Amino acid sequence: MIFDLIATMAFGIEAVTARELENLGFSDLKVENGRITFKGNERDIARCNIYLRTADRILIKAAEFNAVTFEELFQGVKSVPWGDYLSEDAEMHVIGRSVRSGLYSVPDCQSITKKAIIEKMKEKYKRSFFDETGPKYRIEVAILKDIVSITVDTTGAGLNKRGYRKIVGEAPLKETMACALILLSYWKPGRILVDPMCGSGTIPIEAAMIAKKIAPGVNRSFVSESWRDFDPKIWNDVRSEAKASEILDVPKTVFGSDLDPKSIDLAVHHANEAGVGDTVTFKQMNVLDFYSKEKYGFIITNPPYGERIGEMKAVESLYKDLGKVYKRLDTWSMYLITSHPSFEKLFGKTADKRRKFYNGQLLCQYYQFYGPKPPKITSDAQPVG
Repeated sequence: MIFDLIATMAFGIEAVTARELENLGFSDLKVENGRITFKGNERDIARCNIYLRTADRILIKAAEFNAVTFEELFQGVKSVPWGDYLSEDAEMHVIGRSVRSGLYSVPDCQSITKKAIIEKMKEKYKRSFFDETGPKYRIEVAILKDIVSITVDTTGAGLNKRGYRKIVGEAPLKETMACALILLSYWKPGRILVDPMCGSGTIPIEAAMIAKKIAPGVNRSFVSESWRDFDPKIWNDVRSEAKASEILDVPKTVFGSDLDPKSIDLAVHHANEAGVGDTVTFKQMNVLDFYSKEKYGFIITNPPYGERIGEMKAVESLYKDLGKVYKRLDTWSMYLITSHPSFEKLFGKTADKRRKFYNGQLLCQYYQFYGPKPPKITSDAQPVG
């Protein structure tokens, strides 16, 4: 069966996810704010969930229609062949959202959507009651300007949940966003990459996983694997292919440091859980002490933003220190994300390029400072946008 699929992602990184989908062989991508629509089968659903590094979820688009009354909503949902998507014992969890629509009562929209689904299921399965003891299905009714989109989530826990980070430090960066920062840079596996404010290690770990070609979802499960009509062999085959592509031995060129020794302990633990403990090195160190004799390295980091009360002066001092550190690294490139509006002034240098996107609920700028072009190394990696 061919499905209309939707990959969702943080606003601003759509081009990164589109590049990933193209590299997986998908074409005819429709790119919108925070989502990309494309077509695929069950194997494609497995591949996207297992391989995509920057997407949040993979959804099946069951329907899209206009509705300004609850009756139109009911009939639109009921027109979907739900027996093609849901098993007879499906546990249905309907969530909803409504933006600038006449159907503004989300609880009512959820209730009507589920009622319409059950009515359609009665036609398919010739029964009047469903006990919902089987596989879970997360169905969303989303209404924007009276356009209704009905989707079924194939992922379950978000794709940022790789499985290696069960313990988190303060204000963790999502794994998907960390990957976006890396893929937006000119860094290539084999070159030096350093995060001197690594916290619990997300950026270095994700870079090491890229270097080792470890698929981010290869060691976790997805909700659609339990669906009755989905073939477990397909998921097993995709996982086997992903594991067969992994590189066991790569140069040790990824590093992370942080002032907090507890964060370093977490980072080491997470790296081991992710299977990259032999590839990334962590060290407890003040960022102002960072220096390297290596040439053409890359700093990619997510420093504190100063959002908490009383933090601003310390954060602004930190940004000045970062500027001093970067001046000592005359061949290095630096990539940094922050919501602070005066970062460049504090840092002491204007970025070669800036890019806006949301990190959680915060509108941030991704500041990109380019060093001189390094000698070529063999890699197909390319920066995005």
